Amino acid sequence: MFFGVNLSQSVENRLLCTMKDTAPIIFADNLAGITRPEHADATLHIFCHRGDMSLALHEQRYDIVARDYAILPNLSLVSQVVVSADFRADIMYLSDNFIRHLLPHNNYGIFGHVSLLQNPVMQLTEADYRHCCEDVALIRRRLPLTSHLFYEEMVEHLAMVHVLNLYDIHARQMQRRDIPKRATEILQRFIALLDEGHYVRHRDIPFYADRLCITPHYLTDACKVATGQPASYWIDLYMQTEVARQLRDKSLSFAAIADRMGFSSPSYFTRYVQKLFGLSPSAFRNRFR
Repeated sequence: MFFGVNLSQSVENRLLCTMKDTAPIIFADNLAGITRPEHADATLHIFCHRGDMSLALHEQRYDIVARDYAILPNLSLVSQVVVSADFRADIMYLSDNFIRHLLPHNNYGIFGHVSLLQNPVMQLTEADYRHCCEDVALIRRRLPLTSHLFYEEMVEHLAMVHVLNLYDIHARQMQRRDIPKRATEILQRFIALLDEGHYVRHRDIPFYADRLCITPHYLTDACKVATGQPASYWIDLYMQTEVARQLRDKSLSFAAIADRMGFSSPSYFTRYVQKLFGLSPSAFRNRFR
């Protein structure tokens, strides 16, 4: 089933209430409300133990099975979540402010972030799976102990151990390479602008280069050095989900969508959709009937 349909209201209300209380880590019973805007600033961890699930990220579908670990740093880009009847997983929401304190001191943090945008799923070895089970079980046991005199520091350090273990797993799988500090800084600021939603109306590289006080050529080169992809790739990656979301709303005409997203004409919007998906807006919309 798609989440957002026939959800338990009590489960969702409890989850939203906890998020408003700015708890650093929230364990959820299920994935109810995963695509709600209230969760857009949280990073979602899905540690699958049994069954399977799938989701779409940037219109690319990903399957998550037992002994997989998925990390979704931007929930606004997730759609079409489907789970099996026997699905069981540890589900954790980590607040954005909390995550910032857990980033490693080297430049791997931003590299890991953009890599997860491309593929959020890691397949764990037996040893890695066992270590993650131990980490998550310890966090679960200690998180309710709010009377601990050093509660915030305790939770942060427990989470830090787990996050560093995940970075180690991810870096080994990605065959990590060192990235120049300047390229990392530019990429980090560029991705931050995209996360703020500027891509909806600004798809031109000079706009971002001007905000970053560098040339368009320098921005593209920095992105290539850091990720292997030019700046235009990342703009299009963010645009895919937003365009798809708008097209699925049958109440919106193509002209209205084009106007909302700052396209100069419906025909230009049509050409852009064709470039993104290899389909016209009509064909893309018909695919979801």
